[in-house]
Amino acid sequence: MSKTIVCTGRGGTGKTTFVALAARCLDSHPLLIDSDSDQNLEDMIGVNLQEEGVSTISEILFDIQKHKDKELESFPLPDRIEYVVNASCLYESDRFDMLSLGVKWTEGCYCAPNSILKSVIPSIANSYDYTIIDSPGGLEHLNRRIVSDVDDVFIILDPSKKALNNVERMKKIASEIGIHFKNIYLVADHRFNSTAEEYVRNLNQNYLGKVEYDENLEGYIWSGKSLFELPEDSATLQSIIKILTKAGYKTKINSLIL
Repeated sequence: MSKTIVCTGRGGTGKTTFVALAARCLDSHPLLIDSDSDQNLEDMIGVNLQEEGVSTISEILFDIQKHKDKELESFPLPDRIEYVVNASCLYESDRFDMLSLGVKWTEGCYCAPNSILKSVIPSIANSYDYTIIDSPGGLEHLNRRIVSDVDDVFIILDPSKKALNNVERMKKIASEIGIHFKNIYLVADHRFNSTAEEYVRNLNQNYLGKVEYDENLEGYIWSGKSLFELPEDSATLQSIIKILTKAGYKTKINSLIL
């Protein structure tokens, strides 16, 4: 059965790193959805969508809004969007597949396209065991209603009161716009000390642990090297394996942490 995972958090907490390494170690070929307008995920996993000739969803919506897809204009809008998303926006590889929402390129009403995407994207996702969504802290993908049913939300926290406030804010937004989720899990970033970690652990029973620091990780990120090449004994990778295991996920890389 297909599962949808959302990873969110404030900027700089390492949520995109979490998504990339979760995709690497889960025991199935996942679909990744980058809903962050910064589009950092492709850098983390060693993909350049532009060079690969793959469009973002925002780019194809822009073309549709500006009537640049003349050869498809006879198609009903739902069929047109579904065809173009599958043909032009889906990056496929032997380790993962990927969709990128991109940024909103033009003003105007996106109500109809977003409503259609709400059925197109889940239809694509149903072909995968796991769909992992990299969500910005502002949760734009929820506001667009790209997905309405989520299994697990992983919120990556920095050691600040604002981060904890964001948890309640996310629950409120989800409730207001009809997003349904089964579990919300809290994960500490590497900056947490033992006192701060203990505070969150006592505050919320769904706290799963801390993403450990790996000094090699920054070198990979700065050089644009795919995190899929990070050694299996990386402290960061191993801590994410442990976190996913606690949440009930099977991984194809063994945990070295007791």
